[in-house]
Amino acid sequence: MHEGLKTNENPSDALRTLLRKLFESNRISSAACLSRLSSDGAVSYSLLSSREDLEFAIPLHPLMPANSGGVIGHLTGQCAFETPVAVVLRPCELRALVERSKKSHANLDNLILISYTCPGVLPLKVMREGSGTQETDRYWECVGNGQIPPNIRPTCKGCEEFIPYCADITIDVVGNGDLDSARIVATTEQGKEIIRSLDGEVSEMKVENDKTAELLLGRSEAKKELFEECDSVGSGLEGLIRIFGRCVRCHSCSTVCPVCSCNLCYFDSRNTEYERRSFESQMARKKGIRLPPDTILYQLGRMAHVGVSCVGCGQCADVCPVNIPVSTYFAKVGQAVQEAFDYVPGKDAEESLPVTTYKPEEFVEVGE
Repeated sequence: MHEGLKTNENPSDALRTLLRKLFESNRISSAACLSRLSSDGAVSYSLLSSREDLEFAIPLHPLMPANSGGVIGHLTGQCAFETPVAVVLRPCELRALVERSKKSHANLDNLILISYTCPGVLPLKVMREGSGTQETDRYWECVGNGQIPPNIRPTCKGCEEFIPYCADITIDVVGNGDLDSARIVATTEQGKEIIRSLDGEVSEMKVENDKTAELLLGRSEAKKELFEECDSVGSGLEGLIRIFGRCVRCHSCSTVCPVCSCNLCYFDSRNTEYERRSFESQMARKKGIRLPPDTILYQLGRMAHVGVSCVGCGQCADVCPVNIPVSTYFAKVGQAVQEAFDYVPGKDAEESLPVTTYKPEEFVEVGE
């Protein structure tokens, strides 16, 4: 059980009220959350420096223009904010931020981490095609009815980690009936201090509600279906060609990936640049060469590199120009790797990355 309080505001208004109180009490110098940029639907993650700026804040808007775990990671790097900052992140964004911190590509000091039980996000194409308002209304209608919105990203439909880890404060959204009220739950000592300073009666409560288990079951079934679709493509080299054969190696997936955080990606280095002699050598052995080359090697390299830390946010598939369901395949491979190490990325900020930890008795069956 945790400490929390119930408000008479909907979750979005309750979250804005919370941020406003943090500004008024001088607990924070700024707040990072999703904000409206214009009246035509443009949104972006923004650092807001005052409570007046909160009129532009739309923290629960069902869109992820970027994974804010990566955004905040870039802002902090190895150097923390000098003054406290409240950061509103979805569970997958928070887990990505924690994973980046383990690689020294983010700093969690001086952050007040606010998250919420997540219904998922709409694909970016919904906003590009100008059907945002209609799709958003449909989305919230489903959320209010305790259903999985049918129009969200495929990986969101199958996401089982929709309850945040490592958050100081969690807002109850998923399964919250008609959304006419909200529960604000503190899960750390820092969160408890904040909760106790707010108006309302603090009591013991859980983050989960009556609908949580039912929704988890539905998402597990959706995930199973997604992974079965992966299996239907086939295995081996032929399967890889069917999956990634149309990859144009634009590197959009690695650019938006919040846990793909090398200072210089191997596939962006000169080591992967082909010279004319290399093409001539391959042409002597093959009937032809695919251009650009090594697209499957690129995807396999990324898969091996980020699989253990993949949080399944779906950002990679959303930006793919040739509509490869990258996130589904990465989530499937990532799950296998994570299960092998008994590791949930972003669950515990103090837990070391498995690939950086040596255990003498680990995977002994490999040598048998």
